[in-house]
Amino acid sequence: QLHLVESGGGLAQAGGSLRLSCEASRRIMGYTMAWFRQRLGKEREPVAFINPSGGTEYFGDSVKGRFTISRQNSKNTVYLQMNNLKPEDTAIYFCAGQRLGGDGFGYWGQGTPVTVST
Repeated sequence: QLHLVESGGGLAQAGGSLRLSCEASRRIMGYTMAWFRQRLGKEREPVAFINPSGGTEYFGDSVKGRFTISRQNSKNTVYLQMNNLKPEDTAIYFCAGQRLGGDGFGYWGQGTPVTVST
């Protein structure tokens, strides 16, 4: 089992920054890790993926150039740096893990809320 715990969410002003962290219960070297978010009244959507080699993929033009996903395998931790925050970034942010060769993201954290005020 891989347990994931997110932190770093909170209240930010538009234009500000937050860094989310996701700490795993054990080594994540063989996992693709990801951040998803769920905005009020909307379905959960992917934000960014990072594969075991460090390759990244971002979803949605709204986050490209503003959000950066990274991983520090030595600390079993994945990060999401969010800059130039916008009110529409308000959501619960979830960390997820997919084991190499696995079918989909089978490991999820409980989420951390982010609220961006104008």
